[in-house]
Amino acid sequence: MTDLENALSGATPRDNTKIAALDIGSNSFHLVTARIVAGSIQILHKVKQKVRMAEGLDSDNMLTDDAIERGLEALRECEESLQGFQPDSVRIVATYTLRKAINSGAFISAAKRILPYPIEVISGVEEARLIYQGVAHTSASQGSRLVIDIGGGSTEFIIGEGFDPLLMRSLTMGCVSYTQRFFADGELRPKAFNKAILAAQQELELIADRYSHLGWQHCIGTSGTIRTLANLQAELLGNDNESGITLSGLKQLIDACCQAGKIGKLKFESLSDDRRPVFPAGLAILCAVFESLQIDKMEYSSAALREGVLYEMEDRMEHHDIRQRTAESIATRYDVDIAQAKRVLATTATLYEQCAKDWKIENSELQSILNWAALLHEVGFQINTRGYQKHSAYILENAELPGFNQEQQKLLATMVLYHRKKIKLEELPTFEQFSRDTVIKLISLLRLATLLNIKRQDNLLPKLKVHANKALIDLHFNKQWLGSKPLVSAELDIEKSRLAQVGIEFSYS
Repeated sequence: MTDLENALSGATPRDNTKIAALDIGSNSFHLVTARIVAGSIQILHKVKQKVRMAEGLDSDNMLTDDAIERGLEALRECEESLQGFQPDSVRIVATYTLRKAINSGAFISAAKRILPYPIEVISGVEEARLIYQGVAHTSASQGSRLVIDIGGGSTEFIIGEGFDPLLMRSLTMGCVSYTQRFFADGELRPKAFNKAILAAQQELELIADRYSHLGWQHCIGTSGTIRTLANLQAELLGNDNESGITLSGLKQLIDACCQAGKIGKLKFESLSDDRRPVFPAGLAILCAVFESLQIDKMEYSSAALREGVLYEMEDRMEHHDIRQRTAESIATRYDVDIAQAKRVLATTATLYEQCAKDWKIENSELQSILNWAALLHEVGFQINTRGYQKHSAYILENAELPGFNQEQQKLLATMVLYHRKKIKLEELPTFEQFSRDTVIKLISLLRLATLLNIKRQDNLLPKLKVHANKALIDLHFNKQWLGSKPLVSAELDIEKSRLAQVGIEFSYS
C-alpha cells in the first residue's frame, strides 16, 4: 500500500445522519441532501428542476394531466438521489399548487409509486414559517427581519427576530400565476406592468398596515425570482449584487423590459432561459411589495423553504419539536384542564404501547399525533361543554398550528371529533398519508383512553393489560376494580357496540 493509499487510515469518522428535503413548488422542485455532524447541517447535494406546476391549474383549480406528468417525471429524476435514505430521514413538502388543486390526490397517489415517502401539503402560513427558519439559521443579520419569498403561486411575508417568527402571511400572487394573467403573450408593455403592480398592491392591502406598524431592521428576499432580480439589477446598473435590491433599480429594470418590448428580445447575460418567461411577473410583484411596504433595500438569501425543512428535521431528531410548543400554546389559549389531559395522555400511551405492533401502527409520527389528540381533545370545552368534541375539532382543523402539515392537522381534528359519541364512517375523511384502518384504530385508542378517565380522578385506574390482534382489542382489569365501577362498566358496554359498527371487536374482563 502506498503512502497515499494509507492516508487517513487512522482517522475516526464521527457519527453522522443523512437527511433530505424536497420542496414541490409551483415553479420549481428543489431537492437538498445533507448530513448532520456534531449538531451542524452540511449540504451535500442540490437538485433543481423547472416544472411550472402552477401553469397546469385551470380556472376550476384542476391540475392538467400534462402538469401532473411533468411533476411525476421530476420525482423520477429525484429517485436516484434518494436511494438508501431511511423513511424518517426524508421530508417532502408541497406548497401553493397542491394546496389549491382539487385533484391533488391524483398526483400524490401516483407519486407514492415513485418515492416511498409521504408528501406533506403545507398551509401558506406553515410555508412562511419554514422559509423563515431557513433564513434565520443561515443569516448573520442581527435584530428584526422582514423575509419575503416570491414563489410560483404565492408570496410569503414573515417578520421575525432570532429564530422566532412574529408575523406570517401568505398571499396568492406568484411569478407563474401572474405571468398567465398579465404576460402570457410575451409582450412587455408599461400597461401590463401597471396592471400587475396594481393587482399585487391590492393583495398587499391586506397586510401592509400591520407589517409597517410592527416594522423591521433588515429586509431579506429569498427564492429564484429574487436572486434573478438581484443579478439583473446588478448587471443593468454595473455594480455587484451585494449592493442589494432597490425600488429605483426595479423601476429601471421595468423600463429596460418595456424598451425590449418582448421577453425574447431581452439581452441580459445573467437571465437564464428557464427563468426568462416568468421573471417580468416577479419583477412587477416585487416592485409592488417595495412600494406598499415602503422598503428601502432588500438583501438576497439563498436559504429558503428546503433549508428550513432540513433544520426542522434536525430539531426533531434532537427532540425539539415545534409541534409540542404549538400544542402547549393551544392548550393554554383554550384553558384546557391540564390534569385531565395528562390522565388521558398517560392512558393513551399505555394502550398504544401494547397495541401498536400487533395493530401495525408502530410509527413515531402516528404516536405523536395520537398524544397531541389526547392533550387537546377538550379545547372546545371553552365554547360549550355540550357537543364539545365538535367545537374541539373545528378549532384544531382551522387554527394555525405551526409544525403541522395539512394532513396531520386534519387527522388531529378527526380523532378529536370522534373521540366520543358515534363514529360516522360515511363522514370520515380520506387521507393520503394515513390508511382508513389506521385512522379508525387511532380513534379507538383515544376513545378508550377518554372513557377510562371519565371520573377525572388521579390514581383511579389499575394497571391495564391489553391484547390486540388485527381488528380486535381486549382489555384486562383487576376484576375487583371493575366490579366496583358500575358507571365505567356501563360505558364500556356502550363502547363495545359503537366500535363494532366500525369493524373493531372490543372485549374486556
